[in-house]
Amino acid sequence: MAAPNLDVKYVAHLARLQLTPEEEKKFGEQLGHILEHIEKLNQLDVSSVEPTAHAVPLVNVTRRDEVTPSLPHEDAMRNAPAKRDGLFIVPKIVE
Repeated sequence: MAAPNLDVKYVAHLARLQLTPEEEKKFGEQLGHILEHIEKLNQLDVSSVEPTAHAVPLVNVTRRDEVTPSLPHEDAMRNAPAKRDGLFIVPKIVE
């Protein structure tokens, strides 16, 4: 099953794509297969399936926020290409 040519042209327009007639035919067939698959999924009874935001449970894996010693100021400034009064000197970006 191929998707109607009008659908392919519409989607290509939304994506700002210029398709050749051969590409329209190819993508129409691919879109048709996708729509067939979606139609099969629509036939499933999902009334007993609880809605979810994710297919698998997600847990943030982050390290504990612990206070640790910071880099000594002298070490941080050691490789600075330009510095003055203990601060980094950087090029002006905004005029």
